[in-house]
Amino acid sequence: MKQADKLMKQAVKEGIFPGGILLVSRDGSPLFFEAYGLANIFTGQPVRVNTFFDLASLTKPLATTLAVMKLVEMHKLDLSQSVGSVLAGFKGTEKEGMTVTQLLDHTSGLPDYQPYYLTLKELPVPERKTALRHLLLAEPLMNPIGREVVYSDLGFMILAWIIEQISGIQLDQYVLNEIYYPSGLTELIFPGFEVSGADIKASEIEFAATELCPWRDVLLSGVVHDDNAFAVGGVDGHAGLFGTAGDVNLLLSKLLLAYHGALPDYMIHQKTLRTFFVPRGDTGRALGFDMPSPVDSSSGKYFSKESVGHLGFTGTSFWMDLQRRIIVVLLTNRVHPSRDNERIRAFRPALHDAVMKNI
Repeated sequence: MKQADKLMKQAVKEGIFPGGILLVSRDGSPLFFEAYGLANIFTGQPVRVNTFFDLASLTKPLATTLAVMKLVEMHKLDLSQSVGSVLAGFKGTEKEGMTVTQLLDHTSGLPDYQPYYLTLKELPVPERKTALRHLLLAEPLMNPIGREVVYSDLGFMILAWIIEQISGIQLDQYVLNEIYYPSGLTELIFPGFEVSGADIKASEIEFAATELCPWRDVLLSGVVHDDNAFAVGGVDGHAGLFGTAGDVNLLLSKLLLAYHGALPDYMIHQKTLRTFFVPRGDTGRALGFDMPSPVDSSSGKYFSKESVGHLGFTGTSFWMDLQRRIIVVLLTNRVHPSRDNERIRAFRPALHDAVMKNI
């Protein structure tokens, strides 16, 4: 991994990101696991292998999608179910026919993003989640349902609503109690939420800092970077999850082993994973996960077509080659101190190519 190590050191030196972690594993066993640079450029705090990063949109596959899988396993939710059949507020609207599948593969017709936080931040905190859901109900479709692929945060906000409606508890509580803790994962958290039996507390964690937020007027550390997620308390279906590279890899390794039938008693079964980890027509996506694009993929040139992954806005990503059983986890704080630094786009594929060439 000499070339990958060199690229990570060079990226820190050139300011592509202040700090990061690279973890590469095969069949669940780490092949490379190193930390680089600074978690906080103002205090000089270094990144360590157990530093927690704001995982941003990795929340979509690693929390929200897994919660949907769990509910499907328990026969409490069906992928073909419409939004209107679960959430009464959507009945009679143009969005009532959106299915769970269409929310997961981003063909719901919803726009990619709306700055809801601008409205929500003017309201008392206890009123914000209800207000957000009114905004989602009122949001007009951008395209006819099922017609176009538009990567959408809004779709995953609605999925979180569905999960909470069916389970009767908040998304973070459901994921932590039903998926992470039974899997032995204590370093995937939603900061501020504590469960009896958890052996880690947010106050004891070393976080990688993210942005000097202009509207919150503070350096974000241990507080969700995503504006909309922050506005509703730090947790939503599209963002809010924090974690270490070790536990991201451990979770993915369990999913990979279960996918290949090597963990027959795992809470998410092989059949479910083989339903989710396949291409959805010509969308270029699996259910809740990305797949390598034919041109200019962030995964580089060497991941097989049977790969799933995802990117996070804060500078995080993972790619998992289902065929070769290889996982690459890259966690960085590229938005520290500003989101204007977008040089990681060119860096990701170069790094993944270096890793895969070595293997």
